[in-house]
Amino acid sequence: MTQRPQAPSKAGLRLMHVHAHPDDESSKGAASTARYVAEGVDVHVVTCTGGERGSILNPKMDRPGILENIHEIRRQEMERARDILGVSQDWLGFIDSGWPEGDPKPPLPEGCFGLVPVEEGARPLIRLIRSFKPHVMTTYDENGGYPHPDHIQCHNVSVYAFEKAADPDYEPDLGPAWQVSKLYYHHGFNRPKAVALHEAMLAHGLESHYGERLEKWDKDDAWDARVTTHVPCADYFGVRDQALLAHATQIDPDSWWFATPRELEKQVWPTEDYELVTSHVPTTLPEDDLFAGITIE
Repeated sequence: MTQRPQAPSKAGLRLMHVHAHPDDESSKGAASTARYVAEGVDVHVVTCTGGERGSILNPKMDRPGILENIHEIRRQEMERARDILGVSQDWLGFIDSGWPEGDPKPPLPEGCFGLVPVEEGARPLIRLIRSFKPHVMTTYDENGGYPHPDHIQCHNVSVYAFEKAADPDYEPDLGPAWQVSKLYYHHGFNRPKAVALHEAMLAHGLESHYGERLEKWDKDDAWDARVTTHVPCADYFGVRDQALLAHATQIDPDSWWFATPRELEKQVWPTEDYELVTSHVPTTLPEDDLFAGITIE
């Protein structure tokens, strides 16, 4: 049997993902996370909120006692997911804003993450950046990936912390300044990927769950053009799926998440996709590695 060549070791490199809720670390970039862990990268996940206002999205978990204890249950789910991914993790400790529903939408709950001043929200993150000293940091774009108030706030806080963590004159009590070399946004749900998977499903005589989504997707959406970096990680799609399933209240194993056969996904779109926003090291676009251009002593 032919063995897959070993990827070069990335021991000594550090990667920080900043996410809004528990489960986001498993639904966004989890396969590339697992790949980098396997290559020796120290990966740290920062979770801004506890997901306290998350709905129970898996009907199998919609039973007595779950919603009443959702905060603790989601913490336990996060522990299982981070063990599967092989990452370390910190909670920033803010309160989930929930998804506002209605027309007009109601005001956000008092004290929630979405209403925290950006400077206040960034303080614990700056402390973590200066302590962990990541070479690469990822977060969401200015739309939050989708317009959940916590995702948008995660973007705001992350970008602010990325800049201020490098300023030795800013809040020196939070630790010695650290310059993160590169900042990326996740673009896991881009239209070209959805089109490719949709067409492949139909070509194989399978029902595609992407069709309705694509009908609502603006064909001229400029977000697609922002992807700069495609990280090959198909060998770790199984790890990603296991991490997702660890969030049992949020992920239905019979949902569309798992409707595309994994072998087909590996053939059609074997990468996870990012946008390089800021780089303090030389690199050439497009990239296939979040650490392109970074060298360590």
